[in-house]
Amino acid sequence: MNIESNNSSKLNSVEPSVKSTIALLIWGEVIEDFLDSLEMSLEIFCKELPFGWLIGYIQSLKLVGVQTVLFVTSDRITAPLRFTHTSTGTIISVLPVPRSYRSIRSQMVHPYPTLANFGSLEELFGSVRGTHRFLFKALKHLAPYLSIPVRLLAKEVQREGCSAILCAEYEYSRFDTCIILGKFLRIPVFATFQGGNYDWNSIGHFLRPMTIQACSGLVIGSQTEIQRVYDCYHIPSNKIAKIFNPIDLRFWNAIDRCQARTTLNLPTNAQIVVWHGRVNIYNKGLDILLNAWSKICNERPDRQLYLLLIGTGLDNEKLRQQIAVLSIQNLLWIDKYVSDRAEIQCFLSASDIYAFPSRHEGFAVAPVEAMACGLPVVAARASGVPDVFEDGEESGGLVVPCGDPTAFAMALGRLLDNEQLRQELGRNARCRVEKAFSLDAVGKQLQGFLFQP
Repeated sequence: MNIESNNSSKLNSVEPSVKSTIALLIWGEVIEDFLDSLEMSLEIFCKELPFGWLIGYIQSLKLVGVQTVLFVTSDRITAPLRFTHTSTGTIISVLPVPRSYRSIRSQMVHPYPTLANFGSLEELFGSVRGTHRFLFKALKHLAPYLSIPVRLLAKEVQREGCSAILCAEYEYSRFDTCIILGKFLRIPVFATFQGGNYDWNSIGHFLRPMTIQACSGLVIGSQTEIQRVYDCYHIPSNKIAKIFNPIDLRFWNAIDRCQARTTLNLPTNAQIVVWHGRVNIYNKGLDILLNAWSKICNERPDRQLYLLLIGTGLDNEKLRQQIAVLSIQNLLWIDKYVSDRAEIQCFLSASDIYAFPSRHEGFAVAPVEAMACGLPVVAARASGVPDVFEDGEESGGLVVPCGDPTAFAMALGRLLDNEQLRQELGRNARCRVEKAFSLDAVGKQLQGFLFQP
């Protein structure tokens, strides 16, 4: 099945002047799990909204007259809080989790089981013995469904005048709950794919075929994911829209390279490869990048080469250990979460090539930001990547197999050794982003799909 990204037939039925409001819910049980890994306060989060795709959705929808109210849950408050995002005016509603979930969570060692361990009881609750194992096995699957204050959420959705609900991720407990909430409130429920295409929860496995059929539609940027969803759930094709994550091209463009390097105190004559994002070594393929970079440097011992890593996360210590054992020294890691877009723009503008070695993605914004700044990209073939570079080099990138450091090193080396090719792919990358990822283009597609008659 192939879903085209052109939704012009739906757009014609929607007047641009119509004002609507949607409720947007992001993934996860409580927002602190994300914030704590970045050492970020709730107030800073509400001021800056440090999710690339999230701010893109809010901005693109606002351009076409759709207001967004963002709902998140917290285990550190006892009453609802309401913030206003500074630059977009978006309302952020922070709701306390129910007491039942708070009680279960207090027993947890790790609230989000990894894909590798597939939700083992020990990973969630530690060592559990005897008859308690039966209780904790039940709680393991029930807990995510108890994390949402359903009555309070329903009240706030109505108070904000939301006429639709949009969830980040459809293979997750929050989506199932929102389907039921949508039926109660008599408003449509949609979901968007941002990478969460697995769920270890047995309750979810039972409910998901029904909740996906009951939803009003799914927004998916990756053709591979569209095909998987279609094959798995047999959802009607008109319920799936192929829409990319948008970025603001009024901001994302290159500044002078020499000026950027001077600002960042980087050598003006070096060749710089850059990566930025959340430090999750396996999913983001950072081990692949380090391995490939060692090959690159060992093969070019007389060249002034630098690898620039920007980001932080739960795997910080593991990354630090892996960097320490490298035989090369020309690597700079900025160990912090950079939420200032101007600072990221400066890092990208100072670089020559963008590296994207991820094994697992939804529809990543990071390489698109780099492309908007005129950088050629070397990317592993994670979900969504072939869609970004659908015309290969003409789209601005070299795409290699996932998990292959040799192939990644060869592609990086090809660009490092050929300035003309770098410049050509950089121009192609910018053109690709202008045509497919602008706020206006994506906003119209989202509006047409979310508010189709």
